[in-house]
Amino acid sequence: MLSKKEVKHIAQLSRIKLSEEEVKKYQQQLSVILDYFKEIQKVETKNILPMANTSGIKNVFRQDKPILESGERRKKLIEAAPSKEKNFIKVKEVFE
Repeated sequence: MLSKKEVKHIAQLSRIKLSEEEVKKYQQQLSVILDYFKEIQKVETKNILPMANTSGIKNVFRQDKPILESGERRKKLIEAAPSKEKNFIKVKEVFE
């Protein structure tokens, strides 16, 4: 079973605040999920060819073209952001 410390660490990485009650709840739930993965790892796959896609659908790439928004709409979007700098939306650092 995952420890409370591990659950709190996962929550911190996910930027989620958990109460002690939620830590206990997710400790149980995440442990069940990880136990299921342990069961899946026991399945013999030696003679099974790897597959990247089961549907046969292939990815169709397109040119990466910016969508130009009207100045007014862009201004409203930036104004609605909780934190901004110049004409950009400022977000929290993702990588440490």
